[in-house]
Parts: sequence; C-alpha cells; structure tokens
Amino acid sequence: MSTVDTAAGTSVPAAERGATRISERVVAKLAAQAAREALGDGGEQHATAVVRRSPDPSGTGGLASVQLAVELGYPCDIGARCRQVRRQVERRIRELAGMETTDVVVAVERLRSAHLTADRNGSGRVR
Repeated sequence: MSTVDTAAGTSVPAAERGATRISERVVAKLAAQAAREALGDGGEQHATAVVRRSPDPSGTGGLASVQLAVELGYPCDIGARCRQVRRQVERRIRELAGMETTDVVVAVERLRSAHLTADRNGSGRVR
C-alpha cells in the first residue's frame, strides 16, 4: 500500500486519500492515442468513451466502454488491424487509467489508398 506524506509530516495510506475520478473525455483521448500507436500510419482516429465505474483509491477496478472510428491504409487485412487496435486500447486504458474495458468497438470510417486519384467532380476513385 502506498502512502503520501502530508505537510504536517504524517503519512496517509492510499485507501484513506479518496478516489480520483477519470472523465470520459480523458479515456477517449487515451483510446485515440492507443489507436494511433497501434496503427502507426498517421490516419485519423476519433474515440468516445463511457466510464461505467471510476478506479477505486488503489487505482484499480475502473470500468469503461470505448467506441473508435479509425482510418486505415488500404489494402490491408482490415480485421487484423481492428483486432490490433482493440488489444492496444484495452492494454493502454488498463495501464494508464487503471480501468478494464467492457467493450472496445472499432469502426472503419475511411480507407485510404496510395492509388486514390480525384476525378472531375472531386470524388476519389481507385485506378
């Protein structure tokens, strides 16, 4: 059990200090960063999160669900890339926020191709 020394020189055990509330916005930012780490290709990632339970004073026991929208380079194994993102998000949320994830939903918002060209009306097509 960790303790913190106070200004009066006394130590306060972690369980007696209270709890830190981690906001949904923070969890969403952590999830988007974890997705960028997993993909490593500079695409756009957006996340939303719902904190079901904040971590207890020991820094564990938190629970969150996350939804991500990602942009993937194409061609790729889309399923494998989504699994990679899901695992990284679960791991980083656990490490950085002390929370487990009930679910991590990964939606592919856009596929980005190096072979994409713009036609006359501005829409993209693959040659």
